[in-house]
Amino acid sequence: MPKSRLRKKSDYTPPTTATVKISSGRSWVAPLMLALFLIGLVWIVTYYVTSGQWPVQSWGNWNILAGFGFIAAGFGVSTQWK
Repeated sequence: MPKSRLRKKSDYTPPTTATVKISSGRSWVAPLMLALFLIGLVWIVTYYVTSGQWPVQSWGNWNILAGFGFIAAGFGVSTQWK
């Protein structure tokens, strides 16, 4: 019985990996988030260190809420980060 011809297999070539550059266009999120965190922290620390004389004396303890408001806004901005 005659032998069938063997097919020559081509050499293995790995699949090409396409470089995917993901640009979300949201490069402003991280700096704004960190800035809001720092503003809130500095606001609260300033209030405590100056015994309520700064940032706004007439607000009294509401300065703490204002500082935490900046921090909360930072967390709100962080939801846009990809």
